[in-house]
Amino acid sequence: MGLQERISKIQDFENNLDTKTKRTLTSRAKQVDSIKREIHLRLIEKLSDVIFKRNVSDAELKLKVRREVQSLLSENDTPMTVEEKKKITDDLIDDVVGYGPVEEFLKDNEITEIMVNNSSTIYIEKFGKLYLTTKTFLDKAHLLRVIDKIVSKVGRRVDEAVPYVDARLPDGSRVNVIVHPLALNGPILTIRKFAADPFTIDDLVEMGTCTRNVAIFLEACVRGRLNIISSGGTGTGKTTTLNVLSSFVPDDERIVTIEDAAELQLNQKHVLRLEARPPNIEGSGEVTIRDLVRNALRMRPDRIVVGEVRGGEALDML
Repeated sequence: MGLQERISKIQDFENNLDTKTKRTLTSRAKQVDSIKREIHLRLIEKLSDVIFKRNVSDAELKLKVRREVQSLLSENDTPMTVEEKKKITDDLIDDVVGYGPVEEFLKDNEITEIMVNNSSTIYIEKFGKLYLTTKTFLDKAHLLRVIDKIVSKVGRRVDEAVPYVDARLPDGSRVNVIVHPLALNGPILTIRKFAADPFTIDDLVEMGTCTRNVAIFLEACVRGRLNIISSGGTGTGKTTTLNVLSSFVPDDERIVTIEDAAELQLNQKHVLRLEARPPNIEGSGEVTIRDLVRNALRMRPDRIVVGEVRGGEALDML
């Protein structure tokens, strides 16, 4: 996507967002939302034995939720259109089977970050700017259910004993969660989305991120086997840059990647991916980035790529 096209899309998005934000909910919309909230609570109550089972597949759960929602809707006396019933059904399937109100943001490839400040405040980053959305979770318990669904899939847990955790979604998107007692205003969920089509060096040149001469210089540094550090503030493109740099590594080299939560996208054939592990509930079993850096040295690597350096591993790397 060219620079002018990106600017045009940003302007169109902001114009549409302004219109949506300024438009207040009608009494009808509020009524439908109230019905959805009521059915959601009844749904959790009726299907709690199924919803919280780890061995129930998403397809099976989705079918059960759809049937139950349709049954509950038929019991409601409020006249509703087919579209309204479909919207309620789809939203509740997202809430119970998927990731609630953030599900649609995860499907939008133009959104790069999702920031849930609490159950009633959700921001997104789109085209490099932050926007407040109108989406909310039902309550704090609903947000905690979604958080538990995310972290449990990668063998992590988060509660008062372990109040913050890094995890990832099945598509590789990076997730950070922090809860009470460290988070004072409710659970906080931050999702850095995984790019389905990662940027190439040509994309960075086209967008004006770097010049063609800089691109040639960076490729020469990688092929010359120099040590390189990608440094910068939050959201400035460190991982994007690292992915681009790694694309210059020859395909016949043995590469070891080490990360807190795996998100690097390397296309070479000989890639070994290592991921750190937090301590278990008894406080043991932790495997740090530093442990993995030391171990990687015994794996006959041609290249070692460390996703993030913020501890003792810096000494071993030096």
